Amino acid sequence: MSEEVIVVKGNGVLRGTVRVSGAKNSALKLMAASILGQGRTILHNVPDISDIRLMGEVLRRLGATVEREGHTVIVDTSTVDSYTTPYDLVSKMRASISVLGPLIGRFGRAHVAMPGGCQIGARKIDMHMVGLEALGVQFTVDHGDLLAETPGGIHGASVLLEFASVGATENMLMAAVVAPGRTVIENAAREPEIVDLANMLNAMGAKVTGAGSSVIEVEGVPLSAMHPCEHTTVGDRIEAGTFLVGGALTGGPLTVEGVSPDHLHMAIVKLRAMGCDVTIGENSVTISRTRPLSSIDIQTLPHPGFPTDLQAQFMLLASMADGVSVITENVFENRFMFAAELHRMGGDISIEDHHAIVRGVGRLQGAPVKSTDLRAGGALVLAGIVADGQTQVHRIEHIDRGYEDYVGKLASLGADVTRRVL
Repeated sequence: MSEEVIVVKGNGVLRGTVRVSGAKNSALKLMAASILGQGRTILHNVPDISDIRLMGEVLRRLGATVEREGHTVIVDTSTVDSYTTPYDLVSKMRASISVLGPLIGRFGRAHVAMPGGCQIGARKIDMHMVGLEALGVQFTVDHGDLLAETPGGIHGASVLLEFASVGATENMLMAAVVAPGRTVIENAAREPEIVDLANMLNAMGAKVTGAGSSVIEVEGVPLSAMHPCEHTTVGDRIEAGTFLVGGALTGGPLTVEGVSPDHLHMAIVKLRAMGCDVTIGENSVTISRTRPLSSIDIQTLPHPGFPTDLQAQFMLLASMADGVSVITENVFENRFMFAAELHRMGGDISIEDHHAIVRGVGRLQGAPVKSTDLRAGGALVLAGIVADGQTQVHRIEHIDRGYEDYVGKLASLGADVTRRVL
């Protein structure tokens, strides 16, 4: 059976300018939110990646029409007549659970297959359910399906989230905007993608304030007050951070365009601490390095803390640094699977509970490796660029989930990287 792989010949070159795509983790939720618009919503700066295509299929199964014109996606939800999403799609992409909130808002009910676990952790949906229950939603689980009903209608409520969950915050927001009364979400997720979603909901007629802070307030409006809109997706800070790590590895200079530097604040702090020179523009970041990399201590935390989605990339960076670094993973329990693949390339990493002790080795060797998840896959390709010899990265379908034309963008920066069918 043939398999497509990414083949990297280590030449240690990444320099120039690259433009990042729209944020995957925002665009997926914006597409889900279009259900509330009951018409033709136009979304710009949408990345051309497999996760977006899957979300498009989820919406089609609900009755919507979805069209793409370049990086613009047009979603017409006026014909949505179903509140049921099947397991065959939910099982492929956990983000499809984000249709739960808008379906409840539009129909007062939803029938969504329970998402399974994934490689980087269980990511249970308990908090989604607790938050929505406070709004008047009743849940039952039937043969692996999650059935949501609102026998008394939904209503505003005050909710304190146990953890600043992005998904739970998003689902609550998309239901609360059409829930009569006032909703207050405390310990809300503060990610830039939450702000992007709130901005789009407000453009659709919602009344959301406080997005980007730990307390979000929503004044419910009637569903009839919600309408389609035109919205541009925020730039992908994780893709930008991945390329910046590439520039740190090779010395650059490398400029990333199309992203707000504010969204990368903690990553930039850590890059500077490791010995990199970072220059900030209005919507760009430039990185270069002339000194050896220094070791670092990192703890992943919800935004504005260090993002778990950049942990693998910085583990690679720490492997090329002088001294011993300690990386603490506080968000996803299985995210250190990347370490085993880096071991194959000569990395020296010890795992102790949710801590990774990374001893800098200075040099890596090309080897056959496999993507264990989306971000690990992106990091393995970067590792191949600075490794001696050739690296073959398998399971690249993970990479295609979140990086648009990753190989093409890296090649434009001077890397010797190609896709090949074995």
